Amino acid sequence: MNSKKPLIAVVGPCKSGKSTLVRGLVEKGYNARQVSQEHSFAASMWRQITQPDLMIYLHCSYETTLARGLNWTRAEYEEQQPRLVHARQHADFEIATDELPQEEVLTKALSFLTQTK
Repeated sequence: MNSKKPLIAVVGPCKSGKSTLVRGLVEKGYNARQVSQEHSFAASMWRQITQPDLMIYLHCSYETTLARGLNWTRAEYEEQQPRLVHARQHADFEIATDELPQEEVLTKALSFLTQTK
């Protein structure tokens, strides 16, 4: 029996909550890793670098990124979107984080992960 914990990749645009979700998952005993796919021009970098067993995609609007403290232009936000298409298409679960507190994002992810065991 393989006791290795599955690797969970978390992907999404800047300020979508990736690092916060990964921290919460790790604290709960999961093997989770943030993938900075939004900064890569290689469409499948997420797969090549992490080779995840499961992937959670977080998304949020440009307005949310501003409210969360990112100082950038809409053009910079839009520039990330094509870099995320491949990962989003291959995600096992997606969470819109715009209106959710961090704890609820974690709860949704945990619920999904519990169902996939």
